[in-house]
Amino acid sequence: MSISNLRRHWLSNVRGDLLAGLVVALALIPEAIAFSIIAGVDPKVGLYASFSIAVIIAFAGGRPGMISAATGAMALVMVLLVKEHGLQYLLAATVLTGVLQIVAGLLRLGSLMRFVSRSVITGFVNALAILIFMAQLPELTNVSWVVYAMTAAGLAIIYGFPHLTRAVPSPLVTIVVLTGVSLALGLDIRTVGDMGQLPDSLPVFLLPDVPLNWETLRIIAPYSVTLAVVGLLESMMTASIVDELTDTPSNKNRECMGQGVANIATGFIGGMAGCAMIGQSVINVKSGGRGRLSTLVAGLFLLILVVFLGNWVAKIPMAALVAGVMMVSIGPFNWDSVRKLREHPPSSSIVMVATVVVTVSTHDLANGVFVGVLLSGIFFAHKVGRVLRVDRSLSEDGRTRAYGVVGQVFFASAETLIGAFDFKEVIDRVVIDVGRAHFWDITAVSALDKVVLKFKREGAQVEVIGLNEASATMVDRFAVHDKPGAVEQLMH
Repeated sequence: MSISNLRRHWLSNVRGDLLAGLVVALALIPEAIAFSIIAGVDPKVGLYASFSIAVIIAFAGGRPGMISAATGAMALVMVLLVKEHGLQYLLAATVLTGVLQIVAGLLRLGSLMRFVSRSVITGFVNALAILIFMAQLPELTNVSWVVYAMTAAGLAIIYGFPHLTRAVPSPLVTIVVLTGVSLALGLDIRTVGDMGQLPDSLPVFLLPDVPLNWETLRIIAPYSVTLAVVGLLESMMTASIVDELTDTPSNKNRECMGQGVANIATGFIGGMAGCAMIGQSVINVKSGGRGRLSTLVAGLFLLILVVFLGNWVAKIPMAALVAGVMMVSIGPFNWDSVRKLREHPPSSSIVMVATVVVTVSTHDLANGVFVGVLLSGIFFAHKVGRVLRVDRSLSEDGRTRAYGVVGQVFFASAETLIGAFDFKEVIDRVVIDVGRAHFWDITAVSALDKVVLKFKREGAQVEVIGLNEASATMVDRFAVHDKPGAVEQLMH
């Protein structure tokens, strides 16, 4: 990296990055703890992860100003692994996740984000919001009315306080106020300290305590693959959002590798896998953060707060965190996508809804995105395939039939192309003009072969004209209609 790039990414907005980083760090604490609880691990696992990932991604990431830490999307994936095999296997899975993400970056898979439609992204974000909300329901089941009252009060502060001032994050105000009320009244409700041990020291290097054999790989590999995919999807989507907000580009392949390096390091210090955070990244940008310094400050300040103020963090009532996480789930949800379901094209609405339904029903964000991308591809192919048109004309002497092909010829429109020709017509000569058509794949070339050979089998002379350069290359390479014995092959 050149000196000018270093200055632009690190020193061009020092005051704004410092203040934004502090705001993000304060807001990260309750989220990291809450996501740890969702995953079924001690709060320190999420807090160490948020510190490590944020600090490393500040240097290794491809999107300056983007916040990466422990996230709800990743926490939801690792629940079963933690429940069935424990923390050490989660740490091993985190390391493997990082390795897979580095491989993805080396293979330049970050560039594939352009194939993910806006409908899939919207469905992904909506499904994530629903799953995070659902993960809070156990904290609101079989509890006293005090918990409901505290949660309602927390939501009121979260949504009401910004109308007074935005200088301090409203989730932080909620935590401070509800913790004060709980301590002052001596309320008998669950606190963060009841959920597990908070860190009281700096993280140290350690190897996951798991057997190094194929059985361990068999256990962690499915989770690592899912974590890698979900992490990269959310990171790439968040990077695209920050690109739009800041009107600056990002290096998504570098971001893939940066996420991998961050997760490997995190697994070796006792942290859970993480990725970019849509909500916190938006908070950072809107708070004035633009450079890598904001991400670095967020991670470092987070660690300082939890290590030296851990006794106070342990007294935070869970109701305050539940309210904060509900805000995190409600905020990103695209309500406009629901209101305009009938206004949007049916295919776009179906893709969005399918992504949400599959994700929520399987609790697997990767499955939802896969179904969404698959449906997007099918709808696109169907739409483009319908554009194909074949015009017909007859010469004055009635001996030559001309066909004009207009549109895109590929696997979805190949049968339409074949069906547009009248092979039973008694004609001496057939001219197929493809000057306004494009042949995309071998299925298209095979369709042209069938058309030409069927006419030849009926005794007509066939001429194909107007092939563009790209189509001509495909036809020259894969077509057989101009090869000796082609008609006989068709008949057999």
